[in-house]
Amino acid sequence: MKIRNLSQTDSIVQEILRELRDVSIQTDRYRFRKNIERMGTIAAYEISKELEYVSRPTKTPLGEATTRALKEQPVIATVLRAGLPLQSGVNQLFNQADLAYISAYRKHSTPTAFEVVVEYLACPSLTDRVLILTDPMLATGQSLVLTYQQFLRHGKPSKVHLVSVIGSEQGVSFVQEHIPEATLWIGTIDPILNEAGYIVPGLGDAGDLSFGMKE
Repeated sequence: MKIRNLSQTDSIVQEILRELRDVSIQTDRYRFRKNIERMGTIAAYEISKELEYVSRPTKTPLGEATTRALKEQPVIATVLRAGLPLQSGVNQLFNQADLAYISAYRKHSTPTAFEVVVEYLACPSLTDRVLILTDPMLATGQSLVLTYQQFLRHGKPSKVHLVSVIGSEQGVSFVQEHIPEATLWIGTIDPILNEAGYIVPGLGDAGDLSFGMKE
């Protein structure tokens, strides 16, 4: 698996990550969601450089130009609910793409032990198409691998791009082992995963920070 760490060189990604982590800024849900979206749009631009394009004639007011256009629109998939802002950011660039959704959540048997449960899946055919799978927090990597495997029920993609904001070294290694055919685009990678399976220092629960606490 190819790993593209977007914070390895200084760019606006650094500033966005700083705001996402800052507890004094996180209280502004709208700003938090918009920063997640911005990360998605930046990743989408980088992904766009690796897609296939074709030449097309385009009529202008003064003549005709030969232009380049995507050969085929991708499918942008996400995990409900935390992944919605990240998917939206990717979709802002690929605004003609098909969208796919899956529900996956941690069902805890103890404070530190859990299984990932999938209850809902809506997806077009993925056969020979580019799949962009978005999940903001790549903690253990289990949920991302499981959701990807579920999406494969709808066909084998021609290419797979994974987009996350923050991951743990453990989670990235797990995904690298189980989805070797993918390219991972990630804002940054943190070194620690705590006993509860959360990234440290991370940024907290992306779903709760985007949409509010759940019961």
